[in-house]
Amino acid sequence: MSLSECHSGDHFVIKQLAITGVMRRRLLDLGFIIGAEISVLQKSPLGDPVAYRVSETTIALRQEESSQIFGEIVGR
Repeated sequence: MSLSECHSGDHFVIKQLAITGVMRRRLLDLGFIIGAEISVLQKSPLGDPVAYRVSETTIALRQEESSQIFGEIVGR
């Protein structure tokens, strides 16, 4: 499942990053690595972007980016 399919309050563990290039490097630097747990914080009023927390960092990602991060939900 992709990160974009998660709902507010979900906890998600990364299994694969399909993003390439500069955006991949940026996400890796922020802690979006294989095995990292991400908390889905909240969606913007229009639904895009969504705020996520990973290793003490909060970041907003658009659906086009979060749909390329794959893993599984480990809690709600």
